[in-house]
Amino acid sequence: MKNHFQNGLLFPLIRRGRVVCLLFVLLAACTHSEKDYDATGTFEATETTVFAEQSGTLTTFSVDEGEMVDKGQEVGLIDTTQIWLRIQQALATKQVYQSQKPDMEKQIAATRQQLAKARQEQQRYRELVADGAAPGKMLDDATSQVLVLQKQLDAQVSTLNTQVSTLNAQLSAVSCQQDQLRDQLRQCHISAPITGTVLEKYVEQGEFVTTSKPLFKVADTDHMFIRAYVTSAQLQRIKVGQKAKVFADYGNGQKKAYEGTVSWISSRSEFTPKTILTDDERADLVYAVKIAIRNDGYVKIGMYGEVRF
Repeated sequence: MKNHFQNGLLFPLIRRGRVVCLLFVLLAACTHSEKDYDATGTFEATETTVFAEQSGTLTTFSVDEGEMVDKGQEVGLIDTTQIWLRIQQALATKQVYQSQKPDMEKQIAATRQQLAKARQEQQRYRELVADGAAPGKMLDDATSQVLVLQKQLDAQVSTLNTQVSTLNAQLSAVSCQQDQLRDQLRQCHISAPITGTVLEKYVEQGEFVTTSKPLFKVADTDHMFIRAYVTSAQLQRIKVGQKAKVFADYGNGQKKAYEGTVSWISSRSEFTPKTILTDDERADLVYAVKIAIRNDGYVKIGMYGEVRF
C-alpha cells in the first residue's frame, strides 16, 4: 500500500516538473531568439586605385599586397630619361633666346648722339638767323635734319621693342614647356595617395606601363566603417553624429565590440539586399547607413558585423 501511495504522488510531481522545465526552455528560447542588434552589414574601407600618369618602363616598384604604406611615400618610378632630355633641350633653347635679346641702349646710342648734335646745330643756326648772320635756309635744313634723326631713333626703338617682345614671348613659351616637363617628371614618381594597406598589385617592376594603367589599390584600414541597412521606422531614431555600438562577427559566436559613429545616412531608399538582415525582415525598402569605427587591426574588409544604436 505504501509503495502505491508513493507512486501515486510521485507521478504527478514528475509530470509537473516536466511541464515547468518545458516552460523554462520555451522562455529561454524566446528570450534567446530576440535579436540583440538593430542592423547587420559588412565592413568596408575607403579604397583608392593608383593609376600611371605617364608611359614608360617601371624602373622601380616596391609594393607588396598586405604592406602598409604612408601618404606621400614613393613606391615606384617610371623611366624619366626622355623627359629629362627634353628639359635639357628646353633649357638650351631658352639660353639661345636670352642671348638674342638686343641691348637697346647700345644700339640706339649712335643715333641719339647724332640727334643731340643736330639739335645743337639747329640752335646755333636759329641764333645766327636771328642776328641776321645766316640765311633762313640754313635753319630750315638744320630743323629738317633734326626731324629725320628723330624719326630714325623712333623707328629703331620700335623695332627693338618688337624684337624684345617677340623674344620674351618665346621665352615664356619655353618656360611653360619646362613647367609641363617638370610636372611630367613629377608624375613619373609613383606615391601612395593615402596611408593604408595595399590590397592589390596589378604590375611588376620592369613592365612597360601606359597612361591610366592601374598600378595598385590601397585602402585606409585604420578608419573603417560598416554599411548597414535600416527600415524607415528605425530611421527616425538615427542621425548623423550619433554614437552606436558595432560588433565584428568572427563566427561561432565570437564577437568584438567597437565604439562607432554614424557618419552617413542615405537620402533615398532601396530594396533590401539579400545578404542583409534588418530589424524588420519583411521590409522591402530600407536605407543604407555608415557607422565609422577606429580599427585596431582585427577588422577586415568584407567581414560581417552588427550594429546597435
